[in-house]
Amino acid sequence: MSEERRRELGDNEFPVEQHLQEAFESTVEEGAERLHRSFRAVIITGLFGGMEVGLGVMAYLAVLHETDSHLLAGLAFSVGLIAVLLAHSELFTEDFLMPVVGLVTRQASIWKLAKLWAGTLVSNLVGGWIIMWLVTQAFPEWHALIAESAHHFVDAPFSLQTVCLALLGGSTMTLMTRMQKGATSEVVRVIAAVAGGFLLAGLQLFHSILDSLLIFGALQSGADISVWQWLGWFGYTLLFNIIGGIALVTALRIVRTKELVVHWRRTSPSNPDAPHGR
Repeated sequence: MSEERRRELGDNEFPVEQHLQEAFESTVEEGAERLHRSFRAVIITGLFGGMEVGLGVMAYLAVLHETDSHLLAGLAFSVGLIAVLLAHSELFTEDFLMPVVGLVTRQASIWKLAKLWAGTLVSNLVGGWIIMWLVTQAFPEWHALIAESAHHFVDAPFSLQTVCLALLGGSTMTLMTRMQKGATSEVVRVIAAVAGGFLLAGLQLFHSILDSLLIFGALQSGADISVWQWLGWFGYTLLFNIIGGIALVTALRIVRTKELVVHWRRTSPSNPDAPHGR
């Protein structure tokens, strides 16, 4: 009875609110577009994403160098997330919501998701390495600060605390993406990016891409950090970023809009990679 009453009160036929349906359909459509990008497009958008986040890291270091405040530096870091948003680039941890929703609604196969994830992750890191080389060469006075920031992550022992920091890093980034997809105003989307940057960088959450750029800068400036230390930290941080983004945000979003997921799956062809004819 409650679902029938909700239909009477709303403008749509599904037992979910109209704004949820609109946000869900927008998420599905953009997720499908990302999943069906060519390999060339995945690599280029990922490179730009890594470089733009690198600009956010540069802003973060500039403010941290002058103020010694991680909270203020976190606000400055949001420059990178705003750039990714407005330039329509790709950041690996953004791919925990839209493409996964596209996958579960049968808009593409799991192989398309694997291509998107792998291509975006590698190209983000390459783009980040490039921009951090430029930053370390341009601002040698930041070398000690970069090394200190990198040691904060690679020296952290694997523990319940670091696992939680990585879970929060993944879920925060995915929640930011969800907020942006639910907004109709570019101003509101930018505000969501600022909030996400503040939480990620200001609270020093463990984020596989953002913090890797700090470690890359330390490697390039001669800090006593090895590639193996980065890989050890990166491995578990990446894993728990994925778990945090999918389990704490994406899965709950899918459960909340279960009826829409079922509808999209029923109307999709047996081969999800084939043209849908919509």
